[in-house]
Amino acid sequence: MRTVTRTAPRPDSRFAAAVPLVAVGAAFLAMFDATVINLAIPDLARDHTSATVTDLTWTITLYAVVFAALLAPAGRLADVLGHRTVYLVGMGLFTVASLLCAVSPNLPALFAGRALQGAGAAVMVPASLALLLRYTPPDRIARAIGLWGATSAVAAAIGPSAGGVLVDALHWRSLFYVNLPVGVVLLCLIPALPRSEAGGGKWPDLLGTALLGLGIGAVVLGVAQGQSWHWTDARTVGSTSAGALMLAFALLRSVRHPVPAIETVLWRTRQYAMANLGSFCYGAALFPWLLVGVLYLTEVWHYSELEAGLAQSPGAVTAAVSALMVSRVTARYGPWVAISGGAAIMIGVSAWIHTLLTPHPQFLTFWLPTGLVVGVGMGALASGVSSAAAMAVAPRRFAAAIGLNTAARQVGGALGIAALAAILPLGAAAEPGDYLDVYLFCGAVSLVSVVAGVLVALGGRRGAGGDPP
Repeated sequence: MRTVTRTAPRPDSRFAAAVPLVAVGAAFLAMFDATVINLAIPDLARDHTSATVTDLTWTITLYAVVFAALLAPAGRLADVLGHRTVYLVGMGLFTVASLLCAVSPNLPALFAGRALQGAGAAVMVPASLALLLRYTPPDRIARAIGLWGATSAVAAAIGPSAGGVLVDALHWRSLFYVNLPVGVVLLCLIPALPRSEAGGGKWPDLLGTALLGLGIGAVVLGVAQGQSWHWTDARTVGSTSAGALMLAFALLRSVRHPVPAIETVLWRTRQYAMANLGSFCYGAALFPWLLVGVLYLTEVWHYSELEAGLAQSPGAVTAAVSALMVSRVTARYGPWVAISGGAAIMIGVSAWIHTLLTPHPQFLTFWLPTGLVVGVGMGALASGVSSAAAMAVAPRRFAAAIGLNTAARQVGGALGIAALAAILPLGAAAEPGDYLDVYLFCGAVSLVSVVAGVLVALGGRRGAGGDPP
């Protein structure tokens, strides 16, 4: 019998660079906008004097919540309607939402724009990854996934530093205007992509998706507003309880639904489940870490947004280098080394900061070396959890596995920002010790990532993630 070897379809050679460019571009924009807003918080506070830090953190949280809730069903939708079509819709929505954020006349309009941005990011990211994997030869898939994941890590790391430059030179609105030319260029490249036919099949579970998004949002709301409402207030208890209940229903529906909002079947593999746990805890540590650094530099050391952004840059550089180089370690020893090692570095640095950070500026002797070291840990951890997620499933599940892993990071990030809002004092200027408590929280969460990395080493075989429903 004749054996047929399937190879990845190739786009027209004239536009061979279009596929990786649009894929990497979408990953970069989505993660860049998750953290670039950090440097806008002090500037937003000056424009909206009646808003508290808790209020302003919703510019970060809303994006993360909507992004996380829609990521998995958006991947399914791409399979139904066609990856190129869904990429077009997602990138278009993201670009228009960026414009709405840039021209927003008040905070509610900005919040709405950020939620739409999160929706656009959720739609375009899985479609971009699916396009990349579809048109990448099998022997280069691991490298393509590494590049895609490293791009996300680099974007998240350089977001605060780039934000500081833009806010200081222009205004917080420039953080959104800068997306417009990039979005337009990527939209113009879409006609160069190979036409992908719709795959058919069932639509994703809309009710489960709604329950997932509302549940995450309600829990985050309860945690973030706990100080303002008081922890025993009916609103706090009701919000967190209702959120937990909705999340439970979303999980139950996902177990039984043919096209679930959350592909719980992937969690049957211990390695994949622990990769998700590590990603969740990484997000819960990363998002508040980046924001509290900005707040400390601007509020305690009295740096300008430009100075604060530049002070964050060295860590972004080492995070980028670490994310790109750690693949060699992963290939030889497995992803658990990157996960546990990166998280251990974050724990050590958080303890170092909590012990030795002073209210007096010490950039060269303290902040610079601290940022360089923690950047190595962040880059390694980001790359490690993505690699562990991909290596735990069969190749046909790469897109779904990495999408759910990214969603776990966003959920963790939303809860991490909510925890920061709960730790910092309400209605009064924070003391240096309050900021140090946030670093202590980040270190404690990172400890769970260390454990998750060890359990990844003890995980099941590759490809045990089950067959797609």
